[in-house]
Amino acid sequence: MAKLSLVAVEGMPLIVSGDNVAALIIAAGAQPPPGPGDVIVVAQKIVSKAEGQLVKLSDVTPSPAALALASEAEKDPRLVELILSQSRQVIRVRPGVIIVEHKQGTILANAGIDTSNIYQAEDDAAVLLWPEDPDASAQRLSTALAAHFGFPIPVIISDSIGRAWRLGTIGHAIGCAGLDPLWNQAGQQDLMGNTLRVTEPATADALAAAAALVQGEANEGLPVVWIKGCSVKSHSPRPATALLRDPAMDMFR
Repeated sequence: MAKLSLVAVEGMPLIVSGDNVAALIIAAGAQPPPGPGDVIVVAQKIVSKAEGQLVKLSDVTPSPAALALASEAEKDPRLVELILSQSRQVIRVRPGVIIVEHKQGTILANAGIDTSNIYQAEDDAAVLLWPEDPDASAQRLSTALAAHFGFPIPVIISDSIGRAWRLGTIGHAIGCAGLDPLWNQAGQQDLMGNTLRVTEPATADALAAAAALVQGEANEGLPVVWIKGCSVKSHSPRPATALLRDPAMDMFR
């Protein structure tokens, strides 16, 4: 991988529930056009919108547990109810943030529930949840895009996430299809001839992070990025859940 290039798809419309994201990507086009071996990174937000994951807070009734946690976290109890509904367990709480294990396994703030780039009515706030199954969403996109272009299209669905002990957010893969999200280099040799034992780059996360620099986080309107020149392993594809550390090996919980 001597050269890597990232090309945003311009002209994507604002997505609403029921939209066909693959068809909109195809219609928007890309210059230069995609070729065999290219990977596409799609922001979680447009996938969630298309799949109807927008929730009005006025439709949510907080439980006693949400009311209690909302007081501790200083958050809207209705939002806290949604956070709990999307989580396996609460890891940490402080004013302004609730760290949870998402029901899909990722550790992150507020279960990934977001309000940015969502139209907000003055009297009826809305929030956006993750797709119910991001790996399945990625697979559907991969299948549809491959049928159109005539060659396999690996797909990564990305979202921004904070990291323990470091400031800022970074793009990471919450769903993928058509590639192995990990690159196991154990058994290979380094420049000095030493055999690598545990080296395993998180390819899908690295590509999602690179794409995030092109997608942006504000009003850029570039949720889809083609990545060219990346030698990903596609003969043994696994879902993004392969990136999750086994809890038995987790030294921090």
